[in-house]
Amino acid sequence: MEIESIKPFLAVLIPFIGAGFIIGFRRNHNLREACSLGTAVLKLLVVLSMLPPVLAGKTLHYTLFEFWPTVPIGFRVDGLGLLFALVAAVTWVLTTLYSIGYMRGLNEHSQTRFYVCFALTLSATMGAAFSNNWFTLFIFYELITFFTYPLVAHHETKEAWAGGNKYLLYLLATSKLFLTVAILLTYYYTGTISFTSTGVLTSEIGSTMLIVMFFLYLFGVAKAAIMPFSAWLPASMVAPTPVSALLHAVAVVNTGAFCILRVVFNTYGIELMKTLNIVSIASYIACFTIIMASIYALSRDNLKERIAYSTVSQLSYMVLGGVLLTPSAMTGGVMHIANHAFAKITLFFCAGSIYVASKRSNVSQLNGIGRKMPWTMGAFAIATLSMVGVPPASGFLSKWYLSMGAIEAHEIPVLFVMLASGLLNAGYFIPIVHQAFFKAPDAVKLNLAVAGDKDGVMEESESHPDNIKEASRFVVVPLCVTAAISILLGIFPNLLLDLIKQVIG
Repeated sequence: MEIESIKPFLAVLIPFIGAGFIIGFRRNHNLREACSLGTAVLKLLVVLSMLPPVLAGKTLHYTLFEFWPTVPIGFRVDGLGLLFALVAAVTWVLTTLYSIGYMRGLNEHSQTRFYVCFALTLSATMGAAFSNNWFTLFIFYELITFFTYPLVAHHETKEAWAGGNKYLLYLLATSKLFLTVAILLTYYYTGTISFTSTGVLTSEIGSTMLIVMFFLYLFGVAKAAIMPFSAWLPASMVAPTPVSALLHAVAVVNTGAFCILRVVFNTYGIELMKTLNIVSIASYIACFTIIMASIYALSRDNLKERIAYSTVSQLSYMVLGGVLLTPSAMTGGVMHIANHAFAKITLFFCAGSIYVASKRSNVSQLNGIGRKMPWTMGAFAIATLSMVGVPPASGFLSKWYLSMGAIEAHEIPVLFVMLASGLLNAGYFIPIVHQAFFKAPDAVKLNLAVAGDKDGVMEESESHPDNIKEASRFVVVPLCVTAAISILLGIFPNLLLDLIKQVIG
């Protein structure tokens, strides 16, 4: 049952208006940040208000205006979109709090621009979550790219510009070369690009064309970081840590996985997907990405870079769940949107907390740091449990459903990939926890960028363990909350499962 409601449009509009207030209060830092936090809370309340009707099996819709016959600019709220939006809304509140402590703690420049782009990105993310067709989704997909570019290149060093340009090139090139073609072909064959519960494509188009179109969608959505179109993601780690958290847990990568799930569930439809020879090929591409990204992560000493390659790997869990097409696999894939988000944002928050407190950014520099920063590294340990898939952390449930889905689909090689991935996750995260708590603290030499320098000139400094303590409460409290949510989602998954039922029936 569909009901008309302006609420999805309000969820898009509130952060956009909030960005204007942030600019207006740019000279008063306390009011500026209060506007950012207030906007995040208000948007969360609007998203929460949409839960009861969606859980009751209803779909909210709102048409802004008709752009073209059968192609309106409009919004549609179903279980999948609401789950994605809810995760983004909750994590935005926590990321805003974290950003206040992080940006002030490091005395970062251009903080008003930072908060404005943050708000605009979340406005576009809400638009993507609630889009009712590919045209609307494509607009917000591209806006996310443009709004996050200044955040990626925030430091304005040569390294930052290089990382930002790589980020922009990959995402714009793939969306123009592949995604646009796939959307146009969908419209050509069906006369519509709307999302429906059973999909709009039909077998009459021909299996060859349908397979070609699917892979145009798969590689056109580079935000899902399927190899070989994933290099932008590690490159974007030049951004400040709150931006990395935004990219990897809230907006960008979850938008990519969400788009692929829209393709499977609402463009092709589950029944049509089952008739095509896509499952094995797509699942093996996802499995290749899972394993290779994990191997890359093992070799990285920079903490944020290691976490970034972990994100590349984890995103393919969501894609894998969608393309395996069994009830358990689809449940695991959709559930991982939330479970991965809270665990991964915790890891990035912890990396930022370590940097604010000690200026250390490499894994090899973390000996004994857990004794000086027990809250930060305790949260890191909890997030590690979720990444590895150890109960009661939420990541266990995702991996359990995905493994059961592989068995249901008779894809035994996929099951072995899941097991191997868990071991690799343990291989690149558990040693960090071990050395943080069980090795003696030591002083390390640091190479830090000279303040205000745009050419990346470095000066040597020393970080002594006696000078290290927890970062401010604005930094530590959000990471403890996200770690707690990661555990709670593993113990009380009913809300996620109820929303997923609205997606896969």
